Amino acid sequence: MPDTAPRLTRQDSPQGPCMQLHGRWGAADIGARRRWRSLRAELAAAPPQAQLGWDLSGLDWLDHVGAQLLWNHWGRAWPQRLKLDATQRSILERVASLTTEAPPPEPWSFAQQIDALGVLVLHAVDHLQRMLILIGQLLLDSLRVLRAPHRAPWRDISGHLYRMGATALPITALVGFLIGVVLAYLMSLQLRQFGAEAFIVNILGISLIRELGPMLAAILVAGRSGSAITAQIGVMRVTEELDAMRVMGIPQGFRLVMPRAVALAIAMPLLSVWTTLAALTGGMLAADAAMDVSPAYFLQALPNAVNTGNLTLALSKSVVFGTLIALVGCHWGLRVKPNTQSLGAGTTASVVSSITVVIIVDALFAVAFKSVGF
Repeated sequence: MPDTAPRLTRQDSPQGPCMQLHGRWGAADIGARRRWRSLRAELAAAPPQAQLGWDLSGLDWLDHVGAQLLWNHWGRAWPQRLKLDATQRSILERVASLTTEAPPPEPWSFAQQIDALGVLVLHAVDHLQRMLILIGQLLLDSLRVLRAPHRAPWRDISGHLYRMGATALPITALVGFLIGVVLAYLMSLQLRQFGAEAFIVNILGISLIRELGPMLAAILVAGRSGSAITAQIGVMRVTEELDAMRVMGIPQGFRLVMPRAVALAIAMPLLSVWTTLAALTGGMLAADAAMDVSPAYFLQALPNAVNTGNLTLALSKSVVFGTLIALVGCHWGLRVKPNTQSLGAGTTASVVSSITVVIIVDALFAVAFKSVGF
């Protein structure tokens, strides 16, 4: 088979050195990484433009990509000695007529950086303002429910409670169980060195009940239910259902935000306890396998190792986590514009924001209640 790879060869003639082009100078041939690197090295090794002639008569193929490469290499000027046919000249002339100078890069400006930072701050302030409005509206809607419980959307709350709580039990149990196993095996390597195998109960109990159980459940729910909330409300924006609700006088906070916030506020403590129990089960079995700490001793020592204040703190955090996840999901859902790109971006931002808010609030709880449960 003939060699069609794009390449250059130098030939000396009475008029001076001349570069002869061979092969196929097309997009498919030049686009191969190995060929492009070889061709770029050959072009870089060519003599200066003023002393060089170019012979294109030996080319098997030339398209606009190859012509653009040559034109740029020539410094966007015709060589003094050039041998080519009419078709090749036509392609090169078209490339020369359509080639424009690239715009110069914008110079770095300290004022522009300050302006960009100010825009980010204003966006953050706008998000905080909308979140405060949602929280205030949620409090007003809760008072409305207390005044007239028979008018509350109990069916919506029940449906969201099932979808966000009951259907999340398998995944939270699986992840919690595996986390407990991993923690027990990792800690057994360290505790065995000091003969402190019995303290595995204290470490697992405090870490799982107080911190990891609620945090793990909240992160899973934020990725699972927070994104679903944003997607549901965002689709309502795309299909103009939110506009129809506004025209019909149906309050969006009472029918959309409040049921989801109440459902997650109820479901999160239950999911937190469920995830913690699964993690403790995994840790108990792993401790029995790795350090011969029997399940009977584990269950007997756990109540003495973990104060009930830790469980109370975990449940309190879970209520706050659930409410904030629902509010963040609704916030981004209501900000979705009527197009699919905004829907995807809003769903992604909802998950990231929910997880970030959960971690920040958990850190605040850890600092504020550092003496509780010890």
